[in-house]
Amino acid sequence: MLLRLAYLSVTNVFALLRLLPMSDRNKDAEILALRHQITVLERQLDSARVRFTASDRAFLAALLHRMPLPALRRVRLLVRPDTVLRWHRDLARRRHAALSRSKLPGRPRTVRSIRILVLRLARENPNWGYRRLHGELLVLGVKVAASTVWKILKDAGIDPAPDQSSSTWADFLRSQADALLACDLFETVTLSGTRMYVLAVIEHSSRRIRILGATAHPTT
Repeated sequence: MLLRLAYLSVTNVFALLRLLPMSDRNKDAEILALRHQITVLERQLDSARVRFTASDRAFLAALLHRMPLPALRRVRLLVRPDTVLRWHRDLARRRHAALSRSKLPGRPRTVRSIRILVLRLARENPNWGYRRLHGELLVLGVKVAASTVWKILKDAGIDPAPDQSSSTWADFLRSQADALLACDLFETVTLSGTRMYVLAVIEHSSRRIRILGATAHPTT
């Protein structure tokens, strides 16, 4: 089609150059002759349809689509003006689809941030299967298919459906250590003899103790 369209464009450029030295009277005479020949052709075809190739449709659509519709209706054509405009819309739609089509075959790659999040959740929760991970992602507002989560785990060498019967409380604490805090409210006596109440927390992962506050009057 592209070769045929290029051929039509070149031949019509030469035809346009041929018209340059012609006077308006000669051009009008040629236009009338062409219109009359179209009339003769239509009379011979009777009810038979004229078939245009894809390159013919593309050339006529590119040539005539900028004409105002009233002027286009006055042009003697073998098809209706609305048909020419439809050809141009189809041509523009195919061009847009070709430009929008992904150049990589197959499904598009998963966003890198989603892959990182899935693998992080899988490492922190080794007994979670791909469906549990998929549910957690939906809670976090990440829309991704369960099959995509399964593929991410499989590609990373992680079992998408681990055996959950081996889960223990110690395993859970180890997997959630970074997010667990233990707190305590205790009383102590200072060197001056003042009784103080202290609120403290300990981070399970680092064993770091943080003092959140101390007061002699915890109820006020």
